[in-house]
Amino acid sequence: MRVVRIVMICFAMNFIAAALAVPLSFAGGAITVGEINTYSKLTNFTIPYRNGWRLAVEEINNSGGIGGKKLEVISRDDAGKPGNAVKIAEELVRRDKVALLMGSFFSHVGLALTDFAKRNRVFYLAAEPLSDALVWAKGNRYTFRLRPSTYMQAAMLAEEAAKNPARRWATIAPNYAYGKDAVKSFVRILKAKRPDVQFVAAQWPALFKIDAGSEIQALAKADPQAVYNVTFSGDLAKFVREGKLRGFFKGRFMVSLLTGEPEYLDPLRGEAPEGWLVTGYPWYDIKTRAHTRFLEAYRKKYNDYPRMGSVVGYNMVLAVASMLNRAGDTNTDRMVRAMEGLTFPSPFGPITFRKIDHQSTMGTFVGYTTLKNGKGVMRDWRYADGREYLPGDAEVRSLRPRD
Repeated sequence: MRVVRIVMICFAMNFIAAALAVPLSFAGGAITVGEINTYSKLTNFTIPYRNGWRLAVEEINNSGGIGGKKLEVISRDDAGKPGNAVKIAEELVRRDKVALLMGSFFSHVGLALTDFAKRNRVFYLAAEPLSDALVWAKGNRYTFRLRPSTYMQAAMLAEEAAKNPARRWATIAPNYAYGKDAVKSFVRILKAKRPDVQFVAAQWPALFKIDAGSEIQALAKADPQAVYNVTFSGDLAKFVREGKLRGFFKGRFMVSLLTGEPEYLDPLRGEAPEGWLVTGYPWYDIKTRAHTRFLEAYRKKYNDYPRMGSVVGYNMVLAVASMLNRAGDTNTDRMVRAMEGLTFPSPFGPITFRKIDHQSTMGTFVGYTTLKNGKGVMRDWRYADGREYLPGDAEVRSLRPRD
């Protein structure tokens, strides 16, 4: 009997300790998570992205939530500034007691949150930041990334670009982490596939401060046969318009990261370039059951078509929900272990988070731009599964520091 009493006392003490350890994010029968992104800028991406994650939250809660608890999101705007993002992260974790952090767009903001996650042992799912460093050179135990990285998308484009006979190449990319990584990866992969190519010029305009005329003039002076472009949003529009005005694109093979995504292609309307090799999202032509279900739900809720940001936001919440269901609670170490190797369903098919580097296998679409009914679209596209464009374990170990 004495042994039984001791066991029961120990059980009671452990139960109380476990109860006290339940984070405040569970209060009121809800699991609260923090979301940070640049809503005051890049609205072509961030508004559809927010629509996507809100749709996913609604579907999850209407289906019974996570373990019977509703999922709630506290969303904040970082204005595209790393310092703001870190300050917001502090407030969400210390004051609002969120279970985890997710979101962000810019690579330099994502890297700042990656560092915050490491220093504070906070789970962070980077939704959009594409810098390779986020999961490799600056990667850590607490950070995961959803979207295919610059390395992955550069590899997808280089695979197709290598088929073109062009030998003289030039590059243009914004002068920050994303642009630098995108160029570095593409140059490396294309040279491995085509040792005969040479890169004769590299332009590095400041982000959202491009002088497109000067950049086109510098590129034209180098007289490349092909150009790898990494500009996006307003910079892309200026680059396209100035290049067309000067006839720069005629006879040149253009390869362009992200340009086939509706948030960047649609604003160009009839000025959209034709024949460019791009990564993107041809939502209008994808006929899989998973994507059709997502498309119909998105259109019903918003009376609009999805952009790539919509899918990213939607997948972000699906990933978090799947991880929480697997973890069983919001203990950070258990969430990390649950996310490693996790596979969850998405509009693009099953996606897995690799244990070795916390990069997801989410892919994207590769094809060529064309005009249809006065609007830019993708043609001859294919889905490039992310798992086929990731380096092997040995290379990852050389790139990623030990936690």
